[in-house]
Amino acid sequence: MANPDTHSILQDLDRLIAERRSADPEASYVAGLLRDGPARISRKLGEEAVESVIAGLQESDEALVGEIADLWFHSLVLLATRGLSSEQVLAVLADRFGLSGLEEKRRRQEPGSA
Repeated sequence: MANPDTHSILQDLDRLIAERRSADPEASYVAGLLRDGPARISRKLGEEAVESVIAGLQESDEALVGEIADLWFHSLVLLATRGLSSEQVLAVLADRFGLSGLEEKRRRQEPGSA
């Protein structure tokens, strides 16, 4: 398979995950995750987060990048269970871009903020 365009890979993964909803869970890992619902996917996401932390502390750069890829992928699957997409996450990141991390955190902590 050709290397996908890195600018569209998140959107491509959103589409792939949506397509796998109708796949056989015995033949598709994603279909199985979606069938089992957000609790299982959340647990899997937690496992991937822990593996990412461990890789960040004591494994190679290649291992860390691989674990982060797993973390991002499972995040997309979890978003899909709620009818959400990478586009919504990217929009939040775009809104925060250029804003100091301390300022962004302060805004989130203000009463009435989301």
